[in-house]
Amino acid sequence: MYPMKLAPAFKDYLWGGTRLRDDFGKKCDYDKVAESWELSCHKDGLSVIANGEFSGKTLAELVNENRSVLGTNCKRFEQFPILIKLIDAKDNLSVQVHPDNEYAQRVEGEYGKTEMWYIVDCDPGAELLYGFKKEVSKEEFAERIKNNTLLEITQSVPVKKGDVFFIKAGTLHAIGKGILIAEIQQNSNTTYRIYDYGRVGADGKPRQLHIDKAVEVTNLCPAQPYPVTEPFTENGAEKRLLSKCEYFTVYSVETDNEASFDADGTSFHHILVLEGNTVLKCGDTSLELKKGDSVFVPAGCGKYSLSGAFKGVFTRIDQ
Repeated sequence: MYPMKLAPAFKDYLWGGTRLRDDFGKKCDYDKVAESWELSCHKDGLSVIANGEFSGKTLAELVNENRSVLGTNCKRFEQFPILIKLIDAKDNLSVQVHPDNEYAQRVEGEYGKTEMWYIVDCDPGAELLYGFKKEVSKEEFAERIKNNTLLEITQSVPVKKGDVFFIKAGTLHAIGKGILIAEIQQNSNTTYRIYDYGRVGADGKPRQLHIDKAVEVTNLCPAQPYPVTEPFTENGAEKRLLSKCEYFTVYSVETDNEASFDADGTSFHHILVLEGNTVLKCGDTSLELKKGDSVFVPAGCGKYSLSGAFKGVFTRIDQ
């Protein structure tokens, strides 16, 4: 096995912009490029391997043929555990919520969705919606959805580049306009849309809402800020733990020289380059990676290096 550069799947949702194409070099014919699914084995958008022996195969095909590439920490998951995206919100996303595993598997037949957001960039004054200002009852929640006063009780949070938000399943949330994020989430595409600003889809009709399900699964209380951790230096890279939970462990990574890593047998690694350029070397494989590029390093590849000045997000699965 060897490190594999990935070609993403794209989504052209109505709230998207053009920064993923203009600033991150994504080659896509959509007018709007709302999302690029950088690491995905989900049927709704599959990553494709772009180099080496398995070039042209989807990552899902590789995993189905050889689950050892995931590592021993992933044995507890029946499916590929995570999905990683870049999201460009030129306009506000709908107010939404995701169910937990129990509800999603019972009702939707897939994982629930706990996720984290890393603010890659944002316009001055940008805000996102994160939980409620106060605890509310199901009755008040349902009534405010019905009479269009929901936003009076939701919490708006100003954001800046480098901020982190942990969105546990059941947390009411919405990305605000002018925000570009890296999202690391469970491998799920189940979203319950609650409020959509009266917008219509490409068919001219209001987009579907999922109010009854949302009322069942939403945690009706303020969301708790995720603890901010201090950066540290390890093997030539400055790292900061962004989020750690049972589904994923995520670090920011930055170096202006060379950093070393070790993809042992416990977990695959994923690297998403957000600034600069780097060269990944592992055995006979050498990959030039630029801003917006994404690479999957199978478990068991062993030691590898990243050289050059770059910033990125590093993800693995811990126990």
